[in-house]
Amino acid sequence: MAEKLTTIAFDADDTLWHNEQFYRITQDRFSELLADHADPDHLDRRLLEAERRNIGHYGFGIKGFMLSMIETAIEVTDSRVPATVISEIIAAGQEMLRHPIELLPHAEDAVAAAAERYRVLLITKGDLLDQERKLAQSGLGDLFDGVEIVSDKTAPVYSRIFTSHADGPARAMMVGNSMKSDVLPAIEAGGWGVYVPHGQTWALEHAEPPEGHGRFREIPDLGALMPLLFEFE
Repeated sequence: MAEKLTTIAFDADDTLWHNEQFYRITQDRFSELLADHADPDHLDRRLLEAERRNIGHYGFGIKGFMLSMIETAIEVTDSRVPATVISEIIAAGQEMLRHPIELLPHAEDAVAAAAERYRVLLITKGDLLDQERKLAQSGLGDLFDGVEIVSDKTAPVYSRIFTSHADGPARAMMVGNSMKSDVLPAIEAGGWGVYVPHGQTWALEHAEPPEGHGRFREIPDLGALMPLLFEFE
């Protein structure tokens, strides 16, 4: 390395704690509620289309997901969706907002070990209140030197964060489960991107890996992070 690595940043959802599985459980419930109006595959496609349209309006997170479900329910029923179904959708979203945090394997150990040697940041996107709640419940908050909850993850966003909280992108590494949001834009900003596959990834977060790029790494889980970091020392 031309410059010493000084900063490790972690994604939150599905990198440090479970998230996508609760969306899928709720989406299955959504399919049951609308089973008389659309088959599950068709409904999934319509919901994904609504989420893609609405990201610019509602951002990422549970509240936008709830609104997209309601919009899809109105569309597939030709505006005849019963109020009871809308009520159930809202209740399902509220249950997601109350769900306790479940850390992924090795998450706490990886963050704690990194914090002993590096400046450690949390960079996550989504609803501000929900992400703050999850961080508080995770028990990991005191390990981070800085926390950034952003509307989206782009190369300029990473450049700003790594410049303001650390020693610039070239000396920073982003660790996360999203190739699209955690790896590619961090590398574009001039940093390192480490991909940690989760197994359940939202369709809108899929992207092709930058195979052969010198600043790209992949590890099977967070238990392999410190052995990777030792290679940089």
